[in-house]
Amino acid sequence: MSSDGGFSARKFSRHFPGQFNRFYVWGKASTDPLYPAIYETLKDIETPLLDVGCGMGLLAFYLREMGWTEAIHGVDIDAKKIAIALQVARHFRGPLSFESVCASDPLPPHSGSVTLLDILQYLPTSERLKMLRGCAERVAPNGRLIIRTGVQETNWRGRVTILMDRVGNGIGWITSRAHEHPTLAEIKEPLAEAGLVGEFTPLWGRTPFHNWLGVFRRKDQDPSAPPAA
Repeated sequence: MSSDGGFSARKFSRHFPGQFNRFYVWGKASTDPLYPAIYETLKDIETPLLDVGCGMGLLAFYLREMGWTEAIHGVDIDAKKIAIALQVARHFRGPLSFESVCASDPLPPHSGSVTLLDILQYLPTSERLKMLRGCAERVAPNGRLIIRTGVQETNWRGRVTILMDRVGNGIGWITSRAHEHPTLAEIKEPLAEAGLVGEFTPLWGRTPFHNWLGVFRRKDQDPSAPPAA
C-alpha cells in the first residue's frame, strides 16, 4: 500500500491486460508524481475533464481509484491504447469515455478542466500553438488546464528526457517522433493570450526526467474562491 489513501500501484496495474502493460502501469503509478499532483489539483473541482493524449487511460483510472467521480473523456492518436482504455473502463464506475483522434483533428467540444500531459514535444511549433489554444478554449470558469511537459535544457535531466522520448518512439510505444521540447515562455504566451494565468513548478520527484507541471485558470477567477459547483 502507498500513502495515497491506501492506493496500491500493484493492485491498480492488474486491471490492465498483458504483462508488459501491467509492468508499465505499476512503474508509472509507483514512481511518477504526476498522478497524485493532478488529483490534489482536481479533487475539489466539479467539472468534467478532457484528457488529451490519454494513452491507456492511466490518469482517468487513477482519479477513479482516488474517488473523483466527474465525467472524463480521453483522446489519443494511438488506437491500440484507446482499445485498452475502453477495456479497462469496464472495471470502473462513473462516466468514462475514450476515442482515437488524428493529431490534425480538432479537439472534441468540451467545457471544464483539461489535462495535456507529456505530448507537446511531439508536435511541431504550429501544431503546438494550435493545441495550446484549443485546450485553453475548453477551460471553464471554474476549471483548470493542467500541463506536464519537458523543458528545453542542456542539463543531465534534459538529456535523459530527450533520450527516453527517442527510445519510446524507437520501440513503438510512442507513435510520433519527438521534436524539441518547448520553453516555458513558449507555452505561457499563447495561454495568456487566451485569458489563462498560472505557473509551472518542477515535477520530477524520484524520476530522472526534466518535467514541469503547469496549472492554469481563467484570469477573471478569484484563486481563493471555492470552485463553483
